[in-house]
Amino acid sequence: MHNRAAIGELLARGGLSPRRDLGQNFVADANTVRRIARLAEVGPGDRVVEVGAGLGSLTLALAETGAQIVAVEVDRGVVPLLSEIAEPYPNITVVEADAMDADWPALLGDEPGWVLVANLPYNVATPLICDLLDDVPQIERMLVMVQREAAERFCAVPRTPQYGSVTVKISYWATARIAGYVPASVFVPRPNVESALAEIRRLPQPAVDVPPSDLFHLVRTGFGQRRKMLRRSLADVVAPETFQAAAIDSQRRPEELDVYEWGRLAAAWRAAQ
Repeated sequence: MHNRAAIGELLARGGLSPRRDLGQNFVADANTVRRIARLAEVGPGDRVVEVGAGLGSLTLALAETGAQIVAVEVDRGVVPLLSEIAEPYPNITVVEADAMDADWPALLGDEPGWVLVANLPYNVATPLICDLLDDVPQIERMLVMVQREAAERFCAVPRTPQYGSVTVKISYWATARIAGYVPASVFVPRPNVESALAEIRRLPQPAVDVPPSDLFHLVRTGFGQRRKMLRRSLADVVAPETFQAAAIDSQRRPEELDVYEWGRLAAAWRAAQ
């Protein structure tokens, strides 16, 4: 694990500085990364993929558990330092790749049971998690450190300001909860926001039995005008009789429907096509 001085020395040795375009904030606190590794509930025999491994603070804490680690890093300047740090650990494999367009089957194979543990850059956290839920079923569980506001959106409940289309998408595929908070003071450089740990566990099957393309089309359309009643925000998509068939009051707003109600509406909409 690296403290603040060690991170500075590593960056200086590589002639590097934290890259704003990649959202780089390196964790400089051993207690924090060991806490994340403990909350990840991984150990010998488990397979972990870490996105944005950076200089390896969290990577080393995960390696201590005995799990097999695939550490993914996009910054080609950092990768040689990460590889050097990981070299003494036979259970760490370093991969240079951009997680947003990675070949996930090549990285993970076809076997299920992978756990994603990551300190995710704020600018990619939401699209990456949504893409992984949609397209990478090998990842069955995630523990991600993200901006607090993003974590609260992932884990929100209906009728709250944080509840939105991303919440419904996550609820379709998984359960989500906030596992803890992380202060800005443990990062180099220090961000202007607080971070939170979101735990996301994939369901054995989707929460509702409707195609995701149908469900998310309605959800995105509805939340595009979230303050309007459904009969207005979905006026060009859903007929009045479809609301009746789904037993959904069209005067409700998008943020009032849970994933099961959205599923009923999507099923009725599909049946009416």
